[in-house]
Amino acid sequence: MVTIIAGTNRPNSSTIKLAQYYQKILGQKGLETGLLSLTQLPGSLIETDLYGNRSPQFEPIQDIITKTDKFLFVIPEYNGSFPGVLKVFIDACSFPESFYEKKAALVGLSSGKYGNIRGIDHFTGICHYIHLHVMPLKIHIANIRAELNANGDLFNEDTLRFTDEQMEKFITF
Repeated sequence: MVTIIAGTNRPNSSTIKLAQYYQKILGQKGLETGLLSLTQLPGSLIETDLYGNRSPQFEPIQDIITKTDKFLFVIPEYNGSFPGVLKVFIDACSFPESFYEKKAALVGLSSGKYGNIRGIDHFTGICHYIHLHVMPLKIHIANIRAELNANGDLFNEDTLRFTDEQMEKFITF
């Protein structure tokens, strides 16, 4: 099972639009994926789902994560790194069955000019610690608002070329 994770809980974000774009294109390439937006996390996550506790609201999410073999994380830049809710989500998931010895591809995005390079590096360190194998080709999409059209599709020729290469490698990873 393959799951795309939109790494923020911000409603109507560019992150969810980019995650949906990846899901659409991967589907066209023959790879069926699920999509998990962190907007789906229970509001009580910090009080109820950390440190071995598990709420009934988090169980379906944990089930998805446990069944997933490959992840594609779409991660926006927040304050020079990645969103704290993504770290809380990782911490709430059961260890080791959630991520141990599984695979992941990483896509960074930002409204600025660096495409979340630092945040992707920070998240890579966490992935290594939890034994989540990261595909070497990481994509960084800067100035995301100028990269997505009104339909939520990428259209810049260079960006299309790089994301297509990443998707092709992800399929065989």
